[in-house]
This record gives sequence, structure tokens and C-alpha cells, in this order.
Amino acid sequence: MSLRARKIAEKKEEIIRMAIRVLSEKGYYGITMEEIASKLLMTKGTVYYYFKDKQDLLYQSQMMLLEKSLDNMNSIQQQDLPIMDKLKKAMTTHIEYLLTEKSGFELMLKPEQIFSKEQLEVILKLRDDYGKCFDQLIAEGIEANAFYPVDVKVVRNIILGAMNWVTQWYSDSGKKSKPEIAEDITVYLLRILIKAGGN
Repeated sequence: MSLRARKIAEKKEEIIRMAIRVLSEKGYYGITMEEIASKLLMTKGTVYYYFKDKQDLLYQSQMMLLEKSLDNMNSIQQQDLPIMDKLKKAMTTHIEYLLTEKSGFELMLKPEQIFSKEQLEVILKLRDDYGKCFDQLIAEGIEANAFYPVDVKVVRNIILGAMNWVTQWYSDSGKKSKPEIAEDITVYLLRILIKAGGN
């Protein structure tokens, strides 16, 4: 990537992160692109240079979050760790990233109400790819006799559902930090899978 292309990508990501906060506060339907530009202290033309409309801005924000989530998972999968540690790291990383990018993930709750059919297909494909990464880790643990022989997809959905719900109740003003709460949730959820005598 050229220096110019990298600078454009960095500026685009910066706008996305700022815009996510604005959209989270006002709601997708409660604000216009002009108001977003005003809140970001930018000209309308600057925002339209990077995004053709509000839907495109939100779509690209979701793509950014999902692609980063997949990058995190792929990095963990490549590490030389016991399967238990690998799944644990995947889960704590997932929770910490959720809480760090809370505003953006909260905007993902009902994508079918906002995106075009083509955009929705891409979003759902990325979500499915991410879920399959957890499927693979759980299946590896079962094969290694570290986990109970469970219905992989059902357990994956239970675990992801519980982890994702943390955005609804976690508070930065609480007693525990993001890493601490991620560790706690992971330990509790892993009990679904870990065989007696496992760590």
C-alpha cells in the first residue's frame, strides 16, 4: 500500500470511529450525514469523499469491526498453544474487543433493517466465518478429549450470545476492568465444555 493510500485508509478509519460514537448517541435514523459532519467538525464534502451516504458509512464501520475480529481470531488460531488456552484467549480477546468498540457493536444488532441485500450478505458471511472459527476450536478440543462431546454449533451460539450480551450490562465505572471481566466470563463459560479434571 502506498503512503497516500495508507493515509486515506487511516483517515477513513478515524472518521468511522468518530462517526460510530455519534450514531450510537443519536441513533441511525436520528441523524443526517450533514449533522454527522458537523459533530465531527468536518465539512460535508469531506465525509462524502469517504462515504457515499449514511448507510455506506455504517456498512463500512461494520466491515471494519468484523474484519478486525477475524484478524484477531486468525492470529490466535496460528499460535502454538494447547487448545484450552487457545479457546480461552479467543474468548477473552472477543470480549475485550467488544467492550473497546462497544458503540460500534451495538449498532450491529439488527443489520437486516438497514443494509441492502448485497451488503447484508457480506455482513452475514463475515459473521458466519467468525462463528466457524469458534466451531473449529471447539471441535479441536473435543477431538483432543479436552472438551465434552457437544453439539458444536449450539454451544458456540450459547457462548457467543453470552459474550455479546456483555455490552448491555458492563460499565466502565464498575469494580472490574475490561480484562478482568473478560477473564471471569470466559472461565464461567468454559465450564460448559471442560471435562472433569480439566483446567
